[in-house]
Amino acid sequence: MADPRFYTVAGPFTLEEVATAGGADIARAVDPKSTFVDVKPLDQAGSDDISFIENRRYLESFKKSRAGAILLSADLVDLAPEETALLVCDDAYRSYAKIAAMFYPTSSNTGIVHSTAVIDPSAKIGDGVQIDAGAVILEDAEIGAGTTIGPAAVIHRAVRVGPCQIGSGVALSYCEIGARTIVHQGTCIGQDGFGFAPSAAGHQKVPQLGRVLVGDDVEIGANCTIDRGTGPDTVIGSGTKIDNLVQIAHNVQIGVNCLIAAQVGISGSSIIGDLTMFGGQAGVAGHLKIGQGVRVAGQSGVTKDVAPGITVAGMPAEDSRSHWRRLALLNRLADEYKGKD
Repeated sequence: MADPRFYTVAGPFTLEEVATAGGADIARAVDPKSTFVDVKPLDQAGSDDISFIENRRYLESFKKSRAGAILLSADLVDLAPEETALLVCDDAYRSYAKIAAMFYPTSSNTGIVHSTAVIDPSAKIGDGVQIDAGAVILEDAEIGAGTTIGPAAVIHRAVRVGPCQIGSGVALSYCEIGARTIVHQGTCIGQDGFGFAPSAAGHQKVPQLGRVLVGDDVEIGANCTIDRGTGPDTVIGSGTKIDNLVQIAHNVQIGVNCLIAAQVGISGSSIIGDLTMFGGQAGVAGHLKIGQGVRVAGQSGVTKDVAPGITVAGMPAEDSRSHWRRLALLNRLADEYKGKD
């Protein structure tokens, strides 16, 4: 349940408005003008709340729920509580996300520049930009109209941003950030890549002369690090979503609409195809090509190119079916050996 100290709920909204926002059909003969005031979990929702179910693990809570309306798939209609309005949709979780965003819209931009912000006179600041306490914007930076910049964020020389949302403590250098992108607290983008020419006499630093180019509608979690390129640019494709604590090395190219979970590390110069998904703590060696639509299981280590559309798992990563078969065989052998003791 959303704490009112931190979240302000909009509405109320009619059932008809809710259904339209979620792309759902009203399945029972209920008043489409009946109103709802909030979204809540199945076991906490009341008669004026919206809830959802998308996982059969929660069937018991679903059957007992007192929610006024529930988003669900067609195959669950017969199991629903009798007095509940039903909103049938193909993807209840996605529909819920749209409806929750309607009840809890993103905080509005105040357009206020705090008195302690430091802005170089040569910086170009668009209309309606919010710049919070202690933020620093250096020479020749360009900030798009409607951007919000959190406390203590630093926008370095010539960086281009937005319109987007920049969290507190973010550091941006040698980069361009696309429209509607969100960069969460503590993330650093555009710092030196890890480039050295090794030698017994000492490791010679290689100048990092590229940029980081981040597309539109990207979300980058807290405390991520994305290094600028050595000469080629590091690229994050539009629509890609990156979780917290992710490291992306120099020259990496990530396609559009990828999903990268927490603590993933992608080594330098690897190319990641569109729509690729990485589970938590997965790692990718350098100079690899990961095809479109690949899925990498959590904690997997990718050490060679992966063809499009394949799911890989393990260390070193291989086709997931082979990995799980091999693991099952090892478990059987271990059980047989144990039985001989």
